[in-house]
Amino acid sequence: MSEVPGGFTAYVEARGRALWRAAWLLTGDPALAEDLVQTALAKAWPHYDRVAANGSFEAYVRRTLVTTYASWWGRRWRGELPTEPPADRPALAADPELAHDVRRALAGLSPRQRAVVVLRYFEDLTETETAAALGCSVGSVKTHHARALAHLRGSALLFDLEEETT
Repeated sequence: MSEVPGGFTAYVEARGRALWRAAWLLTGDPALAEDLVQTALAKAWPHYDRVAANGSFEAYVRRTLVTTYASWWGRRWRGELPTEPPADRPALAADPELAHDVRRALAGLSPRQRAVVVLRYFEDLTETETAAALGCSVGSVKTHHARALAHLRGSALLFDLEEETT
């Protein structure tokens, strides 16, 4: 078995939490998010030296994360489902009800729309970077983005939030 490059270990330590957050927003499930991050990193680490030399390892991992998530879209896991969050898991938002409503609203989007929203708003990527991460055109990102926002704006889950902020 080959040794993990030191730079890869530093990358995981520095970016692991942000990757988990993105995966959690994509999957809507903390345990599945951990599995997704672990799978994406396992796929990416053999290529670390080559890709990091180009300075694009972050984009490579993000793309691996999203494409791995996309390959899981059609799969249904029929194993155990936890009834309560683990006690050692930190709070995900200051307002748990709001976090729950946002997760439910995101779950109502198509997988591609959800990926665009997560990458654009939670990962703060540009349209071009999002298109590169998803392997599609900028126009496709704009279309999915517009449809996702229209859906979210019409969501009853977020309707009260809009009234409170306006």
